[in-house]
Amino acid sequence: MRAMQEPHHRPALSDVLLAAARCIAAVRAGRSLNDALAEVADGLRPAAQAVAFHAMRTLGTATALREKLVPRRPPGALPDGLLLAALSLAEAAARHQCGGPLQPGEPVYAPHTVVDQAVRAAAAHKSLRPYKALVNAALRRFLRERDALLAAIADDEQAKWNYPGWWVDKLRRAYPDRWQAILQASGRPAPLTLRVNRRRARREHVLEAFAQAGIAAHPVLADGLVLSVPRPVTELPGYAQGWWSVQDAGAQLAAPLLPLRAGMRVLDACAAPGGKTAHILELADVELLALDADAGRLARVAQNLDRLGLAGPHVALRAGDAADPGAWWDGRPFDAVLADVPCTASGIVRRHPDIRWLRRPDDVGRTAGLQRRIADALWNIVAPGGHLLYVTCSVFPEEGERQAQAFMQRHPEALRRQAPGQLLPADAGDASDPYGCAHDGFFFALFAKPH
Repeated sequence: MRAMQEPHHRPALSDVLLAAARCIAAVRAGRSLNDALAEVADGLRPAAQAVAFHAMRTLGTATALREKLVPRRPPGALPDGLLLAALSLAEAAARHQCGGPLQPGEPVYAPHTVVDQAVRAAAAHKSLRPYKALVNAALRRFLRERDALLAAIADDEQAKWNYPGWWVDKLRRAYPDRWQAILQASGRPAPLTLRVNRRRARREHVLEAFAQAGIAAHPVLADGLVLSVPRPVTELPGYAQGWWSVQDAGAQLAAPLLPLRAGMRVLDACAAPGGKTAHILELADVELLALDADAGRLARVAQNLDRLGLAGPHVALRAGDAADPGAWWDGRPFDAVLADVPCTASGIVRRHPDIRWLRRPDDVGRTAGLQRRIADALWNIVAPGGHLLYVTCSVFPEEGERQAQAFMQRHPEALRRQAPGQLLPADAGDASDPYGCAHDGFFFALFAKPH
């Protein structure tokens, strides 16, 4: 097998592995992968991201292999991170060499290249140099004994599914007939999905522009497009013109669930980064307040609205705690409230594969408590005849259906309207999915307040 051929200006794999090792170490220390990647040099970041994302998706397997190959974990997070990054690539390389399946975008190099470059990475860094021989021996042994080593970890559930055991157990209990499909769909990379801005372009026009640029795409849902092969978004036709936004197909279901009409007063609580905010403004001429607890993230909302041509005097951005309206609400009720509340983000691990390793079992109860406080607070500022749309990007029932049912018990006057409920992660062509496209996991519950 030949390695993936890289132009001479691409970074050496040894540098990529070292950067990915630092990212793995950061995640294992509790930092997000995006934050860690932001510290990687610009020229190195795309390749490091590809390897780090792959490592996150296969971390259970790589960890189990490292424990077999190096039973005593190397002291220090960086040597261990390098071993895990290299083993994740070596496993993919060996699998590909044997004719096994590869995920879209999975980085593939020749097995000997992975070994050589991992050893070079160890040799090039002072704190890693003492582990050069260990890295070399472990990787060469893996290539020699691959089948036996994989058989030895076959009964390790974390290695099989590449999720923490508690996560697997929770899904197994919640979805006894679907948990395996959920894990499989969530473990695959997400496609690049766009939402056409109907105020700036028609979907047919965007598809034509893409086709002229040699970019294959197909329509999904009312305004969505899915690219056959992901591309850097800034290189796609219409980016600067605001023709479209990047948004998962599942997330595109949220805004249309609200019965929007011109002149309504609308609140998008927990708005950042602003995808649903923009979608609301694309659908109706409303007076909108975008609220988020993080003032820094609101700057990104403003940038997105500017690019899409949606900013104006009818749109306000405000930093504030959605659970404490008294600190920011002007006393005028809202006709529609979108509450995309904080959650474990267990439904979007296709796009953020580090989430599964960052979360802890007690996070579910903690976020559920915050969700309850936010929903109750926002219900109080919904106008009579208005609607509250409760949304999470979670697949755990404690953050979804159980929340909706408990809300109805606390607010018996609320009328629950038609909404998708629990949307589980799905691949394109999944016969059990009503939307027929690849999407993340979300929960939607729509409540109406009587007049």
